[in-house]
Amino acid sequence: MTRRARPKAVLFDWDNTLVDTWPIIVECYRDTFVALGRDPWTSDEVKARAHGSLRDLFPALFGGEAVRAEQVFYETFHRIHLERLAPLPGAAAVVERLAGEGLLVGVVSNKVGDNLRTEVAHLGWSRWLNPVIGARDARRDKPAPDPILMALAGSGIAPAECWMVGDTPADLASAKAAGCQRVLVGGPDRLPDSFVEYEPLLRARDCHALMALLWE
Repeated sequence: MTRRARPKAVLFDWDNTLVDTWPIIVECYRDTFVALGRDPWTSDEVKARAHGSLRDLFPALFGGEAVRAEQVFYETFHRIHLERLAPLPGAAAVVERLAGEGLLVGVVSNKVGDNLRTEVAHLGWSRWLNPVIGARDARRDKPAPDPILMALAGSGIAPAECWMVGDTPADLASAKAAGCQRVLVGGPDRLPDSFVEYEPLLRARDCHALMALLWE
C-alpha cells in the first residue's frame, strides 16, 4: 500500500494472526468431541471450520449439549493456553512499532474477552494493544461488524481509515461489514471459495511482510 493510504488504526485478529494457537484449539476441540462421544475433527478440519465464536458455533454443532461442550472445551483451554501461547514471528515487532508511531492498535477476536485480555497481558503486550475486544464484549461477534465498531468508538477514526488484519473469512467479513480495509495474513496462494465474497484488499505472507506493507 502506498504511504498516502496508510491507516490511522490497525486492528488485529489474535489467534493465528499474532499468536500461534492452532495446537491449543485443536486439542480443545478434540477433548470436547471425545467427551461427547463423537469422532474428533482432524487438525485440518478444525482449521477449516473453527472460525466463529463458541456462542455462535456450538449450538449448531452440539444442539442441546452445547453448554456441556463449552464446559469441556474451557476445561482443556484453561489448563494449557498460557503455557503454550506463542507469538508468531514478527508479531511483537509490528505491534510495538505501530503503537510507537501513535496509531490506534488493538485486537478484535472471537476469543472470549476475559481470556483474550489475560493472554495479551501474559505476553506483556497490553502496553501496545488497546482496545482489546473479544467474544461477548459486543452484542454480536465476528463476522458481524459490532466488535470492530466498538473498538473504534470514541477514537475519531473512521472505519475506512482502519485496517482489520486477520487470517480467516470471519475477519474479512467483519471488516467488510464495518467498512474497514481488509488485510489477510497468511493463507494459501490460491484462496478457497470461502474467501471469494470477502476478497482481501491487501495480503501479507506473515507479520514481517505486513510490516513491509506498512512502511514501504
